[in-house]
Amino acid sequence: MGLIKAAVGAVGSTLHDQWKEYIRCDDLGQDILMKRVSTPNGIISKDSGIQVAPGQIAVIFQNGQILDATAEEGIYTFDQSTSPSFFAGQFGAVFKEMWTRFTYNGGTFKEQAVFYINAKEIMDNKFGTPAPIPFQDWSHPIPNQMTGTMSPLRVEVKCFGKYTFKITDPAIFMSRIAGTVEEYRKDELCEQMRSEVIGAFQNVLNELGTSAHKTPVLELPSRTDEIKTVMDEKVFDQPIRDRGISLLGFVVESVTLDDESNQKIDNYELSSNQFMQQGTLTGAYANAVQDAANNEAGAMNGFLGVGMMNMASGGMIGGAVNNAMNPQAGSVAAQPYDPYANQAAAQLNQAQQVANANTGVTQNVNTNVVSGVSNPTITPVQSQPSTDATMSPQFCPNCGSPSQGGNFCTNCGTKLK
Repeated sequence: MGLIKAAVGAVGSTLHDQWKEYIRCDDLGQDILMKRVSTPNGIISKDSGIQVAPGQIAVIFQNGQILDATAEEGIYTFDQSTSPSFFAGQFGAVFKEMWTRFTYNGGTFKEQAVFYINAKEIMDNKFGTPAPIPFQDWSHPIPNQMTGTMSPLRVEVKCFGKYTFKITDPAIFMSRIAGTVEEYRKDELCEQMRSEVIGAFQNVLNELGTSAHKTPVLELPSRTDEIKTVMDEKVFDQPIRDRGISLLGFVVESVTLDDESNQKIDNYELSSNQFMQQGTLTGAYANAVQDAANNEAGAMNGFLGVGMMNMASGGMIGGAVNNAMNPQAGSVAAQPYDPYANQAAAQLNQAQQVANANTGVTQNVNTNVVSGVSNPTITPVQSQPSTDATMSPQFCPNCGSPSQGGNFCTNCGTKLK
């Protein structure tokens, strides 16, 4: 009761007539997963011919048990007096297990028949998420000022794509899905598979959104290989494998964000641009303070220009400096995180030190809160006169600069004594 592979010449019409019956199955295409073929009387006689086309698996049944099977294309002669041949190729072990174990829960199938199973890759199976799926987007990280860490932006996405699958264990497929029906079609299975594919894909998204992968949300269509690798490693498609089916290809064709997620990203981009602009202004502000201290025409004239620049910016740069120099102030708690504030404060402090060294005048930075906006103003404070008469300050009659007790003006050289 086995299959004996016929010679190549047996395919011709001359030898075709030597078989009592000749059993074959047309191409199963992409829609038929299994089809039953038998003789008019339901009995496969000895020396009957059985054809197996490329992409087909032939399983011979009798009274609810498997007699033989093959996944190797060719023409076979059926001989009940021989042992199963199992010309199975990659399914050898599977077919042997089918031969020894396969039954339909004690039921009896009283006719002989050949069940042809589609062994091709089944293409063009579409999937789509019916509702938005949460995703942790690391392309828009949010800084945590308290911990110094970054967190992903939570968005909701809809994904659409295609997948392919293949029957890899015909025994499990027949025992759990197809049974011994006359014909089993793809559309009887795909609706259930689509739901399971979406569930597996959602698990993959959760994995790609972790800190180990940090996949940007808009790059998902280009991460096809990574998606399939994660799915295989985590066995997220286990329910599909339990039916003797494996997913082979998985492609994400499009990713769309819901309106709320788009608004989050727009706000994120707007805030980033404002921080960049604020950082540029605070840097310019500190440079202006330093230039004012070195101004030959007088430090106070330069500092007057700095104050005008702060007024023109609407208090933006003053607010940034105030945030950096007064991190515990109550008004600061309501301010957004500014990554440039500390740098600006350091530049401003350096500029003040230069000003003190060059002018002999101490500048105090005071923060005045007007209508919720912090505006630093620089107030010159004259050094207090010393009790020592020899250290009393003198001013140059020519340029007005303090003499620091010397005989000549350090600014213009005019003789003071």
